Amino acid sequence: MRGEDQQQQAMFSYLSPEARVPKDHPLRPIRIMVDNALADLTPLFREMYSHTGRPSIPPEQLLRALLLQVLYTIRSERMLVEQLEYNLLFRWFVGLSMDDKVWDHSTFSKNRDRLIAHEVATVFFQTVKAQAERAGLLSREHFTVDGTLIEAWASMKSFRPKDDDRQDPPADGGRNPEVDFKGERRKNDTHQSTTDPDCRLLKKGKGKESKLCFMGHALMENRNGLVVDSRLTLANGTAEWEAALEMVEDLPGTHRVTVSADKGYDVPVFVGGLRAVQATPHVAQKAKGTAIDGRTTRHAGYQISQKVRKRVEEIFGWVKIAGGLRKTRHRGLDRVESMFTLKTTAYNLVRMRNLIWGL
Repeated sequence: MRGEDQQQQAMFSYLSPEARVPKDHPLRPIRIMVDNALADLTPLFREMYSHTGRPSIPPEQLLRALLLQVLYTIRSERMLVEQLEYNLLFRWFVGLSMDDKVWDHSTFSKNRDRLIAHEVATVFFQTVKAQAERAGLLSREHFTVDGTLIEAWASMKSFRPKDDDRQDPPADGGRNPEVDFKGERRKNDTHQSTTDPDCRLLKKGKGKESKLCFMGHALMENRNGLVVDSRLTLANGTAEWEAALEMVEDLPGTHRVTVSADKGYDVPVFVGGLRAVQATPHVAQKAKGTAIDGRTTRHAGYQISQKVRKRVEEIFGWVKIAGGLRKTRHRGLDRVESMFTLKTTAYNLVRMRNLIWGL
């Protein structure tokens, strides 16, 4: 018998969002880990807000929503709020009931400075990492370090001399005037972006184009490819080595560790710095002028590190493609660093879900 196409919608639902999400949905393990981490952050959240006045939107819900934006590659916070209006899966993950009103997209902007001031992204990252350590997923002896360029939200036209206060009139009545800087010598010492003063002009290597960018760094443990530390710095020629040494120095314990890296780290400053902090440099050798000698390459562990170290590229690939950080949507070093830390945390959550639950 053919069913009737009835247009009258039911007015009530007797199923909660929890009942509508399948028991084997990939988000369920992530929700468990996130809730455990947010429970540990309760004292920090209590310090962030006043004890009087109207109740705010719970910071736990804001963080879960930002994680959803990373996990599902949602382009903007406007689109994220739109999804929260009608997507039951998203409502369940954030912690909203069927009838709860969704906040305005500007709420993220208003609360972002508060989250940055209290370093919530960093504390959240450390809490998730502690769960991985309790689960026995982290190596305490073998690590890999690498860096990547993150394109800034600024146009090359905004890169002007620091002492230039003039404003170019719009060309042909438009808002985007034509600028001819061919043949002009532009350097970070004399020029600065008027859109984002924190970004720097840099190119990754020979034959590559120069870009206004930041530099992201990650320290990966070699057992399961999880991020154990991350930094975001100004882009310059020595930032990779300096940030890598800082992350290695911050590793807990006094035991000897190995640190692998690509040929870009095969410089005396970095190799000598690792040896000074009791770390064995498993750095890929350059064809000429290498700082790595037979003391390191003669061991079988060096060859193993050369194979495993390439997995660090998966982290940057996921953060840029799935996490949407190929080009940042925020301006300023603090804001971009907060988002970079949140996206590496999301990568760890996905990786831990696959390792623990086998999904």
